[in-house]
Amino acid sequence: MLLVTLREDSAEAVIPSHKLLLRAGYIRRIGSGVYAYLPLMWRVLQKVSQIVREEMNATGAQECLLPQLQPSELWQESGRWDTYTKAEGIMFAFADRQGRNVAMGPTHEEVITAIARDMVRSYRQLPLHLYQIQNKFRDEIRPRFGLLRGREFIMKDGYSFHTDPESLKETYQDMDKAYRRMLERSGAEYRAVEADSGAIGGSGSQEFMVLAEAGEDEVLYTEDGQYAANVEKAISLPPDAETSPFSQYEKRETPNTPTIASLAKFLKCPPTAIVKNVLYEAVYDNNKAVLVIVSIRGDQDVNEVKLQNEMAKLAPSFEAKGLLELTVPDAEAQKKWAAKPLPLGYMGPDLSDDFISGKEIHPQFVRMVDETAVDLENFVTGANETDYHVVGANWDKDFKKPGIVVDVRTAMVGDRAVHDNSQTLQTARGIEVGHIFQLGTKYSEAMGATYTNENGEEVPLVMGCYGVGVSRLAQAVVEQSHDKDGIIWPVAIAPYHVIIVVPNVSDDKAMNAAQSLYDELNALGIETLLDDRDERAGVKFKDADLLGIPYRIVTGRSLKQGKVEVVQRATKEAQDIALDEVITTLKQWVDEAIG
Repeated sequence: MLLVTLREDSAEAVIPSHKLLLRAGYIRRIGSGVYAYLPLMWRVLQKVSQIVREEMNATGAQECLLPQLQPSELWQESGRWDTYTKAEGIMFAFADRQGRNVAMGPTHEEVITAIARDMVRSYRQLPLHLYQIQNKFRDEIRPRFGLLRGREFIMKDGYSFHTDPESLKETYQDMDKAYRRMLERSGAEYRAVEADSGAIGGSGSQEFMVLAEAGEDEVLYTEDGQYAANVEKAISLPPDAETSPFSQYEKRETPNTPTIASLAKFLKCPPTAIVKNVLYEAVYDNNKAVLVIVSIRGDQDVNEVKLQNEMAKLAPSFEAKGLLELTVPDAEAQKKWAAKPLPLGYMGPDLSDDFISGKEIHPQFVRMVDETAVDLENFVTGANETDYHVVGANWDKDFKKPGIVVDVRTAMVGDRAVHDNSQTLQTARGIEVGHIFQLGTKYSEAMGATYTNENGEEVPLVMGCYGVGVSRLAQAVVEQSHDKDGIIWPVAIAPYHVIIVVPNVSDDKAMNAAQSLYDELNALGIETLLDDRDERAGVKFKDADLLGIPYRIVTGRSLKQGKVEVVQRATKEAQDIALDEVITTLKQWVDEAIG
């Protein structure tokens, strides 16, 4: 077989799972974010795919295969072409020889909606659930961590169509259960969390996180198991605000206090008595730029994903379909529209609209107030003049309260839980391996995908979508399950169940016993490797540990007593088992482990 193991970690790898998959010869880097799946890895991926396929089929979903090459027209119909090619820029898009814009599919909502539009006519055809397992392409800015953030990867993506939200929720719950079974069968320790829908869109969504220190996502959860959410989506009760020490409204000189910490120290007041005003620039898909001032309590931070969602809701107000980007405008960006220098660090909620000039920008600030600041009394805030603040201020007396009240604060570790204020939020790191969405009618309305209901009316299809990163899940399991010597594969997705090591290949008795065990185990469906290389025993043992095969049989010294040594990779526990009992023992272990 093609097996080349390395003694040293690759310089490109940072996290353990990436190092181990390269060292053990499972994958090979071909280019930035592009990997070859070598024979051992392909066996793992086939097993993960089969688990996913079995659980999907059990729900009544039907497997299909959709084109990787997608015409731009479909994405323009949904309004996502600019989002994916310009704003997020993660789509590989190019012109074919006819000058038509096409893309390599990062996801398939548009394609599947077009199919449903052409083929689903009546409520009698619904609900319908189609899925596929195939390669996806995303032009990541910084591909890293091997298969966890690559530019080409294997994914299961499924799409369901319904007559109403109730039917969608039933399938969504089915997917929740199916995804939990997929992860349990794959041997992963995971947590299901509330999530933000991002560029996919829709109402409810849930992520499935494999818990690991190297995870890029932060999960906030409560010990009682009643709440878990991605930090981008998490909600909580903020600490109670302390009473403001000011009772009179007045403007004060506050030199060199552009930060909340410096201001609180200078005025000897708690950060919870301060309203800070944060400026963002939103650009919509019609290229219209809009400036937004968010007023939030001084001890809190703006969650930019939540703010992005709030600004996306306002798109129709600016004759746009969606939001391209949201940024904090730097000095360069301010030059394009600032009529005069901004009092940065000293802005008030009433910063005058006459700071804005230019044709490409909306002439008024959008003003929002976070729930943490909406009820503050006698607060401190900027005076719109460098080195000056006002104290003792109140809404609707000294400042007009912004008309848009939002929850855009970032939930933090230690915050009290909304469902039970005796519970506090804990934190864990996670690798997102699955995501399920209730899309609703976002795509069907945009693309004209309708069906005829029982009353003969033509109405939009209600949609859901459900993704699992097959190649990502395989590496995430390694990130979670390894030790200093190598990978520890769960039995269900290990490339082989057993590896037989012959310490001395010139010993005919040892070779014959190994060959016999190899033949019998494989005949019983116990996938077995035979290491008959002419290498030192120590090298073979090290490789067996590195590869992570669950059970190792050694035909060595104990053969004289009619026994072989059997080592369990996960525990390193070794025992001598009689030759005539080895087959039945391993069959029992493997069957129990796979369930």
